[in-house]
Amino acid sequence: MSDTTQDGGVALTTPPSPDAGLSRPELAAKYGLTVSGARPGLFEYVRQLWGRRHFILSFSQAKLTAQYSQAKLGQLWQVATPLLNALVYFFIFGLLLGGRKGIPHNAYVPFLVTGVFVFTFTQSSVQAGVKAISGNLGLVRALHFPRASLPISFSLQQLQQLLFSLIVLVIVMVGFGYYPDLSWLLVIPALALQLVFNTGLALVFARMGAKTPDLAQLMPFIMRTWMYASGVMFSIPAMLATKDVPSWVSDVLQWNPASIYMDLIRFAMIDDYGPKYLPPHVWAFAAAWAVVIGIGGFVYFWKAEERYGRG
Repeated sequence: MSDTTQDGGVALTTPPSPDAGLSRPELAAKYGLTVSGARPGLFEYVRQLWGRRHFILSFSQAKLTAQYSQAKLGQLWQVATPLLNALVYFFIFGLLLGGRKGIPHNAYVPFLVTGVFVFTFTQSSVQAGVKAISGNLGLVRALHFPRASLPISFSLQQLQQLLFSLIVLVIVMVGFGYYPDLSWLLVIPALALQLVFNTGLALVFARMGAKTPDLAQLMPFIMRTWMYASGVMFSIPAMLATKDVPSWVSDVLQWNPASIYMDLIRFAMIDDYGPKYLPPHVWAFAAAWAVVIGIGGFVYFWKAEERYGRG
C-alpha cells in the first residue's frame, strides 16, 4: 500500500517501503546488524584479542612503569620487595623454625629466593587479575575491546617484573656457587607454562571479581595460605617426613601448581636440588595445570564477556 498526500493540489504518491512487514530479527538479518556488546564466538574472540596484541603489551608496560612512579627508588622496588620478603622468611623459617631441614646448607638461600620470586609471579598475577575489570570500569565502559585484554595484560606485566627479579636471582646463585649451565635453559619452558597457568587463573578471578569486588579484600589471605602450603620456605617432603601424615597429603602439596613451577625452576638452577626433590611426572603435571587452567579460565571468562561493566 502506498501513501498519498496533497502538495499544492498535486497528489504525491509515496512508494511502499521494501522493509514493510519485516520483523526486527528479519531486519537485523537482512542488513547484517548485531546486538551492541554481544559476546562474539570463541574463535572470533581469539581473533579480536590477537588484533589487540599491541595494546595488551603496551598497556602492561605502561602499568609496570606507573606502578612505582611515586617512589623515590622507582623500579628498584620491583626487585627490592621480594628480596625483603625473602630476608624476613629466612630469619623466621630458616633460622628460627628449621625450614632448612632436608636442603643442603649452601643451597637454602638460593632455594628460598627462587621460591619467593616464582610464587610472587603467581600471587601478583592473581591479585591484579581479580581487580582487572572492577578496577578499570571507566575503561571498560568507555571503549569496546575484548575484556580479556586486561587480565592478560596484567599477567604480562608480572612476567616483565619477574624478568627483572631473575637478574638478581642469577647474582644470588653465582654468589652461592651455582654458575650458569645448560640446565638453566629449562627455566624458559617452566616460566612459559607458569605464564599460561597464571593467565588462566587471572581470567577466572577477573570474572569473579567483576561480580564480587569484595573478593579483592580476601585475596591476600587466600594467597598467603596458598604460599604456606606450597613449600616456598621449606622442602615439603623433608618437612612432612617426620610428621605422622598420610603419604597422599605430601603428594597433594607437591602436585599443587605453585609448588610444581617453583620446583622446576629450582631443579634447573640449583645443582644440589636434584630429582629426588621432585614429584613423579613433574613436567606432565606442569603442562596439565597450564592447559587446564589456561584454556578453562579463558573460556570461563569469555562466557561472561557481554556482562562486564554493566549494572
